[in-house]
Amino acid sequence: MTDLTVMGTRAKAAARECGKTGTNDKNEVLKAVADALLKNESAITEANKRDLKLAKENNMKPAMVDRLTITKNRLEGMAEGLRQLTALEDPIGEVTRMWTRPNGLRIGAMRVPLGVIGIIYESRPNVTVDSFGLTFKAGNAVILKGGSDSLESNRKLVEIIREVLKEKGHNPDAIQLIEDTDHAVVTELLHLNAYVDVIIPRGGKGLIKHCVENSSVPVIETGTGNCHIFVDESADIPKAVQIINNAKTQRIGVCNACESLVIHENILNKALPAIIDELKKSNVEVRGDEAALAADSRVVHATEEDWGTEYLDYIISVKTVKSVDEAIEHINRYNTGHSESILTKDYENSQKFLKEIDAAAVYVNASTRFTDGFEFGFGAEIGISTQKLHARGPMGLLALTTTKYIIYGDGQIR
Repeated sequence: MTDLTVMGTRAKAAARECGKTGTNDKNEVLKAVADALLKNESAITEANKRDLKLAKENNMKPAMVDRLTITKNRLEGMAEGLRQLTALEDPIGEVTRMWTRPNGLRIGAMRVPLGVIGIIYESRPNVTVDSFGLTFKAGNAVILKGGSDSLESNRKLVEIIREVLKEKGHNPDAIQLIEDTDHAVVTELLHLNAYVDVIIPRGGKGLIKHCVENSSVPVIETGTGNCHIFVDESADIPKAVQIINNAKTQRIGVCNACESLVIHENILNKALPAIIDELKKSNVEVRGDEAALAADSRVVHATEEDWGTEYLDYIISVKTVKSVDEAIEHINRYNTGHSESILTKDYENSQKFLKEIDAAAVYVNASTRFTDGFEFGFGAEIGISTQKLHARGPMGLLALTTTKYIIYGDGQIR
């Protein structure tokens, strides 16, 4: 079994070096890694093919296979995410505020790295690259524990990144990959308090729950996504059809995909058939309440369980409501705190929805698929936090820093 104490010791040493690395040096590394990814496209896709072969032999769900797949476009997206990070302001060393006390002490709050970050994730090799880019730019070291289904892809990506770090004169232990597939290694990582400052799990509900309930290292909870779209009675139906289709079918296996529709009863008979016409082009199964069943014969009966389910599949639920207040109550009861949207022409309803919905990202007249660090202009993202402490929503550079107080004195004693 992997000796995590050794990895932790190396990561801690690397984190100290990363914290002292200048912005220009960090940006040069990120640009070099971006170039190296594209230069090694053939080797990366060959490694990914080995993972995909095994995934298909193990009858992995199509949505999960999609998450696992590295295409030319996705590799270019990983590289572009790193390049975008170089254009972002380096938060490390920034003094966010400064004040003077009556005794003459000048006190300031300075942004500093978190230190060593452990990231546990499933299936998605792009997380490997995103995690490195963000943690390195924010002055941290990272220990990665990917799923066994993406081991070959992750191994190749980390190998390339470590080689660039060496070439640029930096400690390659700024990124380390746990290759051991024994589940016990995850439990050990969750208790590596002496070396790891925070754990960030990215994956399904089971993984996140396990980390939250079993870790003695602080955990930033990235959540599952039972995301809703509410079609208000004043919604523009053609726009609603396109937004909902995008949110549901563009990529079904992601946490910001729409899983649940809530529709005002006054627009149900007009809106629902048009929405289903579009969704059926992708063979989406629509599960609804009694009103939805009456409005369109293609709807199948929904159960109570459907209102709270993240399908990650070509399935969507439909709940009919009498008002925006009922919609908000339903969404706040069943959502996972991720992303919710209202489609409306009514300004007051839009503002009520924005104010009262309890979620990390709340939209007016737009697809939930935009909840993403790249789309928000953060470059890459480390995950989408659904908790309320420290970080919430797409986690960019600032979410990977903390603050320390700096105090200037002139002989003061208490």
